[in-house]
Amino acid sequence: MNNKDAPELTASDETGVGDVLVRARAFAEPFLAGDVLDTGENLLAHADAVVAILDTMSSGNDVKAASYLVYACPYLSRPQEVIAKTFGTEFALLAVETTKLEEVQRVSRTASPSAQLQNDPRSQTENVRKMLLAFSKDLRVIILRLASRLQTLRYFASAKKEVPAAMAKESLQVFAPLANRLGIWEIKWELEDLSFRFLEPDTYKQIAKLLHEKRTEREANMQMLREQVQAELAAQNIKASVQGRPKHIYSIVKKMRGKSLDFSQVFDIRAMRVIVANVANCYEALSWIHSRYVPIASEFDDYIAKPKVNGYQSLHTVVRDDEGRPIEIQIRTQAMHDHAELGVAAHWAYKEAGAKGYAGVSANSDYDAKIAVLRQLLAWEREMSSDAADGVQSKLSEAAASDADGEALFDDRIYVLTPNAAIVELPKGATPIDFAYTVHTNLGHRCRGAKADGVMIPLNTPLQNGQTVEVSTVKEGGPSRDWLNTDLGYLVSHRARAKVRAWFNAQITHESIAKGREAVEKILQREGKTAIKLEDLASDLGFKSSEALFETVGKDEFSLRNIEVFLRPPEPVMQPDDFVLLKKSRVVPAKSQSGVLVVGVDSLLTQLSKCCRPAPPDAISGFVTRGKGVSIHRDDCRTFLPLLAKHGERVIEVRWGVQKPGQNLLYPVEVSIEATDRQGLLRDISEVFAKEKMNVVGVQTQSVKGTAWMTFTVEVSDATLLRKVMQTVKSVSGVGRVKRN
Repeated sequence: MNNKDAPELTASDETGVGDVLVRARAFAEPFLAGDVLDTGENLLAHADAVVAILDTMSSGNDVKAASYLVYACPYLSRPQEVIAKTFGTEFALLAVETTKLEEVQRVSRTASPSAQLQNDPRSQTENVRKMLLAFSKDLRVIILRLASRLQTLRYFASAKKEVPAAMAKESLQVFAPLANRLGIWEIKWELEDLSFRFLEPDTYKQIAKLLHEKRTEREANMQMLREQVQAELAAQNIKASVQGRPKHIYSIVKKMRGKSLDFSQVFDIRAMRVIVANVANCYEALSWIHSRYVPIASEFDDYIAKPKVNGYQSLHTVVRDDEGRPIEIQIRTQAMHDHAELGVAAHWAYKEAGAKGYAGVSANSDYDAKIAVLRQLLAWEREMSSDAADGVQSKLSEAAASDADGEALFDDRIYVLTPNAAIVELPKGATPIDFAYTVHTNLGHRCRGAKADGVMIPLNTPLQNGQTVEVSTVKEGGPSRDWLNTDLGYLVSHRARAKVRAWFNAQITHESIAKGREAVEKILQREGKTAIKLEDLASDLGFKSSEALFETVGKDEFSLRNIEVFLRPPEPVMQPDDFVLLKKSRVVPAKSQSGVLVVGVDSLLTQLSKCCRPAPPDAISGFVTRGKGVSIHRDDCRTFLPLLAKHGERVIEVRWGVQKPGQNLLYPVEVSIEATDRQGLLRDISEVFAKEKMNVVGVQTQSVKGTAWMTFTVEVSDATLLRKVMQTVKSVSGVGRVKRN
């Protein structure tokens, strides 16, 4: 269909409510008059016929007008905007939502014709679910779709064209049950008969022929019987209208097949309906009929005392006339009859339900009536789901046919209502918190309490299908960590659980950034470098932004020492002339505080060199410095070897002393690690040192282009223990090289 510009109409052209139908037809006629539907029916003729059907259903002019606007939508480039400007927002939403649903159903029929042909219950159930979500926005969508489908079937029948099997199946399995659920009997019967006529033409013709045979004789007999019953009821002071009841072929076939009956055994071939003034008259009429004719006890149903789920009320009984022939009789009031014929369509939707209510529910407001209708739809969907699961189960192998499998196929979702009567789809077992997160993430974060159907419930209570859920919130706040505890049952939805985790991760990030910012700013103040721009500092240190630097520092994954080194100028290198020569002498070795014995010198000051950080039992040597005593190096130290070659006379013999009982000297050593950077790498390596009970006194890290370099300073009493730990570190995922500095 091609987009065209909308006619120049405005809401001010004709403001009368009664004129809206005329205006809507005039608006749509230029688009529809020359085009046809996929079925071949002229679009304008189809829309006119839909309006005629809606008129028989006592629908208002607004619903009739919307039928024209629905078919005009595909021709408009911005249908919601154009229709809203011309007719108002309510008309625009109704037209657009109905168009969307019609398109979804059309695609569904096209995409899975084989499923439709095979009575696939999954396809039927999914179709119903899509309809429910559309109906929750405006219940008038129901009336429009039912009327449109009925007209399509009528067109095929009058044109004597073959209906696509998928459409006939959908009409019989989805649209007719929908009309039944809402009590719109006139639409239900015709949808069923027309669908059945196209699906099983031979059976339809056979039953139609049986009904036609002796029809004149049967109708004459029924006319006499109706007049007799009406006259005798009047003699009992019961004012009644006795009518014949139409025969619907599909219902006859269902009874024949369901009860394995022959055509002659179907009771409602001969039927009549008694309409009285009030409920008391219903039971008075029933009493007289049972006394006048012989009742068949097994065929009596009291739907007044116990209405059907769709609100239908009536007394049903089957009696035998004077010649022993069965007659089905229905007894009801005029109000019951109106509802039985048109159901919710009698007041098109919830807005006019008022105190009359719907489905046995007293509706004191528009909202209450709408809720009543939606709950009937939800109950219908659950019944279809249950039936569908049973149907699929019968086809599964014994190995796979467990109850759990059946539920997994169809009983995996529930539908609950918001306080505004919108339907929310949730996984089975969902809680009020799941509901809150589905409606809005912020609503979930701030959720603190909930009501189901007006009753306070705990936040971990599984919701039931059809409940109205209302959550109470705080102005500010976040989720509880208990919500992530699966044993407590607060969350079922994976989506809601992910949102809670994301919230806590964001909080951790904020805290790390704040902690890191504080630490970096303190260093800048201490070093007198507050003039340095934080973004420049982060860039110079290899970070994308200052926040990335703060986060890494806050997580202790980047040593503050790196920042200090960057901020401070390099220390001057000591020249050989700065060293002082000490002559070697043979005296009793003395032990220094560092645990090193200097041979030939008593109580000589010693210090462990930071370039190689020796520790027992490393082979060591001493180098005499001026004013700083003897610097102790490992024999393989890269700094010490050039000094040994150039200034060998300043090297003295040293060795590790023996510790006294109870004394536990610890020596700091450095371990360099090169690894592929990943989340949690620093934590995993630190855990290795912690398990070996080695105290980590310093960590320096830097990451460039996915490679991390780390330097750990750990305290050991014996360097041989370090080799074992280094092997363990090397086995950590991502670690490539481990060496001691």
